[in-house]
Amino acid sequence: MNQDRDTLRRQLRQRRRELPAAARIAAAEALAQRILALPFLPDSGYVAGYWAMDGEIGLHVLQLRLPPGLVWCLPVLHGDTLRFAPWRAGDPLVTNRFGIPEPDVAPSSALLPEALALAVMPLVGFDGHGQRLGMGGGWYDRSFAFRRDRAAPPWLVGAGFGVQQVDALEGADWDILPDAICTESHTLLRSRAPETDPA
Repeated sequence: MNQDRDTLRRQLRQRRRELPAAARIAAAEALAQRILALPFLPDSGYVAGYWAMDGEIGLHVLQLRLPPGLVWCLPVLHGDTLRFAPWRAGDPLVTNRFGIPEPDVAPSSALLPEALALAVMPLVGFDGHGQRLGMGGGWYDRSFAFRRDRAAPPWLVGAGFGVQQVDALEGADWDILPDAICTESHTLLRSRAPETDPA
């Protein structure tokens, strides 16, 4: 199988953009319920989301319903990786070079990805095996590359609409697979091997 990822991205982005407003609102509500019901949802710590753009499924309901011990964060560009900064509605934002709002903080002062308890990642497409197709910039793959070889925090969750599912996606060596993918209609859990003591 030899997939043209750029063509597939265009098709799937158009598919999500065509969803009517009422469906988007209902989907954001259902998505929040699914993420909050995940068996590994932490009791405390930092939870990273994203600022929905280009038809991405919204996380505003999730942010409003987070349990009290969890602190909402948004990504901040730092070099060629992401860092994360706590953010509440009304806090100042700036627009990064991709036109995406991010917290108005010095990127070097933001949290490292390893400091998160859970990160919700946007996706363009996904398949039933938990393979995620992102925008193609590799930001999340680089930022969470430390998760490739070991089961370490944070838990990673891909978020999208059900219409973004495809039959199969080709993986790449650099892909970081989420522990779960949640849509408005279902939750796909991947098994994650616990760290073992070699002794």
